[in-house]
Amino acid sequence: MFPVYWIVVTSLHTNAELLQLPPKWFPLHPNFASYLEILKSSVFLTFYKNTLIVASGATIVCIFVSIFAGYALSRFKFKGANLLTLLFLSAQMFPTVTLVIGLYSQYQALHLLNTHFVLILASTSTSLPFSIMLMRTFFNGISRELEEAAEIDGASRFKTLFTVIVPLSKPGIMAIAIYTFLIAWDDFLFGLTLVSDIGKRTLSPGLSLTYLGEYSANWSGATAAAAAATIPLLIVFMFLQRYMVEGLTAGGVKE
Repeated sequence: MFPVYWIVVTSLHTNAELLQLPPKWFPLHPNFASYLEILKSSVFLTFYKNTLIVASGATIVCIFVSIFAGYALSRFKFKGANLLTLLFLSAQMFPTVTLVIGLYSQYQALHLLNTHFVLILASTSTSLPFSIMLMRTFFNGISRELEEAAEIDGASRFKTLFTVIVPLSKPGIMAIAIYTFLIAWDDFLFGLTLVSDIGKRTLSPGLSLTYLGEYSANWSGATAAAAAATIPLLIVFMFLQRYMVEGLTAGGVKE
């Protein structure tokens, strides 16, 4: 927790105080000027709004695709199913930086660069393989007799999926929702590479390019913006972490 503590302490000092030796480990006279500055900054609020749009969009898309893909891999036996599962697993082995060039070329050909949609797609592609495999594991642990009983009562497969299977998989859905939201919120590489319009940038690349320059750095402003962007997320995660832990552990044994 020390890095988090040091970010907050740094944000409460002026840039001149940060250069003093020995460093001040505790702000005796906290300075909130940096926080007031970012709250008045329309650029920071734009970054925050863009990040919220991208993270929420990626979460919704990932949940929707993971449910259908995980259910298909769990319930349907078709040629190439094992190979497809292996491909999903292998997608997690490649570092994100190795995928950027290929994704950039594809998105450029589709004229998707400098849009929120391209960041939603990129963030979804990062979290989707793990999410699909987790939902597949959850569906494997749900008794098929429940589906057969619903079919006897006249329910279609889609109705059975959303009225019987999905409610029983809420821990897994909550886990992939938190996982995807955190990945999209913290994304730096895709936001820096796929978007050059400052009005469409998200928090991580936006703050880096705004407060940190080649010849000078506004460390107080940068850490204040980082704290303002991170603390609300930490608070939300503190209340939802039990759902993520429950989803990951339950999915880990239901195979």
